[in-house]
Amino acid sequence: MLHRLVGCVPLFARTRRPILPTPTAASTLSRRRALLLLLSSSAARSPGLSSASAMAAPPVARKVPRELVEHGDRRVDNYYWLRDDSRSDPDVLAHLRAENDYTAAVMSDVKQLEDQIYAEIRGRIKEDDIDAPLRKGQYYYYERTLTGKEYVQHCRRLVPTSGPITVHDVMPTGPDAPEEHIILDENVKAEGHDYYSIGAFKVSPNNKLVAYAEDTKGDEIYTVYVIDAESGEYVGQPLKGITSDIEWAGDDHLVYITMDSILRPDKAWLHKLGADQSSDTCLYHEEDDTFSLGLQASESKQYLFVESGSKNTSFIFYLDTSKQAKDLSVLTSRVYGIDTTASHRGNHFFIKRRSDEFYNSELVACPLDNVAETTMLLPHRESVKIQDFQLFDNHIAVYERENGLPKVTVYRLPAIGEPIVQLQGGRTIDFIDPTYAVDPEESQFHSSILRYHYSSMRTPPSVFHYDMDSGVSVLKKIDTVLGGFDASNYVTERKWAAAADGTQIPMSILYRKDLVKLDGSDPMLLYGYGSYEICIDPSFRGSRFSLVDRGFIYVIAHIRGGGEMGRKWYEDGKLLKKKNTFTDFIACAEHLIENKYCSKEKLCINGRSAGGLLMGALLNMRPDLFRAAVAGVPFVDVLTTMLDPTIPLTTAEWEEWGDPRKEEYYYYMKSYSPVDNVTAQEYPNILVTAGLNDGPMAHPRYPLLDTFYDEKHRAHLIRDLIM
Repeated sequence: MLHRLVGCVPLFARTRRPILPTPTAASTLSRRRALLLLLSSSAARSPGLSSASAMAAPPVARKVPRELVEHGDRRVDNYYWLRDDSRSDPDVLAHLRAENDYTAAVMSDVKQLEDQIYAEIRGRIKEDDIDAPLRKGQYYYYERTLTGKEYVQHCRRLVPTSGPITVHDVMPTGPDAPEEHIILDENVKAEGHDYYSIGAFKVSPNNKLVAYAEDTKGDEIYTVYVIDAESGEYVGQPLKGITSDIEWAGDDHLVYITMDSILRPDKAWLHKLGADQSSDTCLYHEEDDTFSLGLQASESKQYLFVESGSKNTSFIFYLDTSKQAKDLSVLTSRVYGIDTTASHRGNHFFIKRRSDEFYNSELVACPLDNVAETTMLLPHRESVKIQDFQLFDNHIAVYERENGLPKVTVYRLPAIGEPIVQLQGGRTIDFIDPTYAVDPEESQFHSSILRYHYSSMRTPPSVFHYDMDSGVSVLKKIDTVLGGFDASNYVTERKWAAAADGTQIPMSILYRKDLVKLDGSDPMLLYGYGSYEICIDPSFRGSRFSLVDRGFIYVIAHIRGGGEMGRKWYEDGKLLKKKNTFTDFIACAEHLIENKYCSKEKLCINGRSAGGLLMGALLNMRPDLFRAAVAGVPFVDVLTTMLDPTIPLTTAEWEEWGDPRKEEYYYYMKSYSPVDNVTAQEYPNILVTAGLNDGPMAHPRYPLLDTFYDEKHRAHLIRDLIM
């Protein structure tokens, strides 16, 4: 039988478009309850519901049959009535309230443990803190958090010296230091709002103005305000109904992106400060609904790049911010299957280019005045994927992946004006953990200092400054983890599982060495995602230790469909190869059981969004293998969703999942779509969490479950919660 904690009938919630596996969609309360489910499911007691839940009757949604026919195939959806475009249907809302009431009843006898876990998670966070200051021109910029406050303050201080930036550069503090200036206090701005988020905070090139994008509803449709950085006074009128993609085009213009009726970023606009938004110039309109627009500034800040991209194709326009006439010019053309990103240094554009032929990408450069003339800087390599690059006056830092691990290699560039040649003699930065995560941080173009972010499952988030001339790396900030955390208590490992076709699947493992026995008796949480070429690198999450410090082993399965092992890894887990994602996860679970990391009686699994689809597929395929599953905002009504182009972003998703209007894709997707494969069988304990209004990915076809929890709890712990 199904031991259900929460979920729309039938087994799975009607849910939204899959998104990146970020934690912004679920409330803190939901995550605490996820931890509780895992702890209770791993306890040495018989499976089933608690005494309180045994007394509570689970809500049962009424059945209203709706016939769906495609390619001559007939499906009956008894719960299509749960679509509510207005999010105000009293019957839908009543059912969601009943689900939440049932969850509260089921969890009522562990309220004390719930409060304890919440206190632990919050107790690990140093609330009164600042991040690593970033030097920009004559100022240090940084964010400050305050005890008892939900949001950050955006601050800056004057740099007391005009000397060059070095790895030993430290922002002075104390009574003799330049005074701290609070540019923007989000706590003040959030007053009177149930939800508040700033999606972008951009300082003008002359450091006099700030443009910030504000969302007070949680729908990720932003209003942009420009303020004087010193006085905080508003400059001009706000820009409404835009994305968080904004960039300065000089000191008196902004470029921004807006969305169409299905929330697809489709137009790029130029705004002159002081002008009314209605008079703004549309720079480009992308009419193909499988493409969406993005916006990026070069490190030099001289050029902006407007990119139009689908899942496997992108092309780029550029805008020279130094020119009076701010028009777009074509940098790379639209060619199906060619994907490009770009930046600028001196008299060259630098372009990362991917295709079916050079699937792990190559890096080229072209003169500003002849973009068709390219010079190879780094050729395509079968075993190394070029992930990103960062430009400086005299250097380039290339972020790559090899054997599933990230790496950073720094090369010295010829002086500006000299010929560009193939990169050679790079220096690779060394890292200490067997598995880890490395990401670029904003650095200063006119310096030799690379700033990067590093963490592992046992190493808290850290910011390093790396001298690209000397090779010296200096730790500038490591997040303080309170509550007696000691990294030496924990072990991180990297293991491999053999998939059914022989492919080796990497796994990242974390456990506390004085608590686990590694004899098959330890409880485990196994996490997976496996979509969109997203790399789920083993970064630090403080909330995991509420499990690990109770004897859990935490594992990330780096399954196909992600990007950890290169582009082919992604392509082998999408479209008509999507089932590799599911069978890879099963192979990892079976390997961990066979090697005594856990047993199926104590194996819990977790996935969010597209990872929630993974959970749904696994529960249908191998319900015997798992004790409990936590599915966050799961994408489980795959077939019906992908047949409805009116749902936001559906058309863009056809290149990821397939277009079920084509018969081959229809039947393949139907074979794994979770709601289309629920059968009468024993299912493990399941917790489903979600939210009614959850960003532009949400749609009323899929009302979600966490609507009525207090959303004020979301922002505070967001970076430190379980994926």
